[in-house]
Amino acid sequence: MAFHFARRPVRATVSFVKAACLVHLGITYGYTISPAQGPSMLPTFTVDGDWILCDHTRRYGRGVSVGDLVVYRIPVFTNQWGVKRVTGMPGDYVSVGTPGDPGEELMIQVPEGHCWITGDNLPASRDSRHFGPLPLALVAGTTIAKVLPWNERKWIKNGLETPPDLD
Repeated sequence: MAFHFARRPVRATVSFVKAACLVHLGITYGYTISPAQGPSMLPTFTVDGDWILCDHTRRYGRGVSVGDLVVYRIPVFTNQWGVKRVTGMPGDYVSVGTPGDPGEELMIQVPEGHCWITGDNLPASRDSRHFGPLPLALVAGTTIAKVLPWNERKWIKNGLETPPDLD
C-alpha cells in the first residue's frame, strides 16, 4: 500500500521534468515571441515595442543571409538581446562609418565566423559600427513576423533581396 502512494509523486515529478524539457527545447530550438523596443529599427518596428516571432532554428547564423533580421546577444551587454539587420557576412566588405559622417569611407572585410549588423535607423542604432563584427555564435535566430500590435501583424521579409525582375 505504501509503495502505491510513493509512485504518484515520482510519476508527477517525471511528468513535470518531461514538460520542462519540452518547453526548454521549444524555446531554445523552436520559436518564441518577444518584444522589440527602441528607435534603432524604425520604421520596421516602433519605439513603443512591437512583439516579434523569432525562429531559433537559424541560431549561430545557420542559414542567415544579408538582409535578414537577427536576434542576438549584445556583445558588450551579454545579459541583453537585440534585433538588427545583417548587412555583411564573412568575406563581405562593409562600411564602418555612418553615411554622411567623416570616416564613412573606411571599409573592412567581415572576418570568418562573424557578421556585420546595423539598425534600420542608423543615427539611433548601436550596432557593429560601435562594437565591431558580431560573432555568429551570438546569433539566437531570425525574426520572421511582427505579431503585435494585432492590426499591424505581418511576415518579415528579407529587406535587401533583389526583386526577381531585376536579376
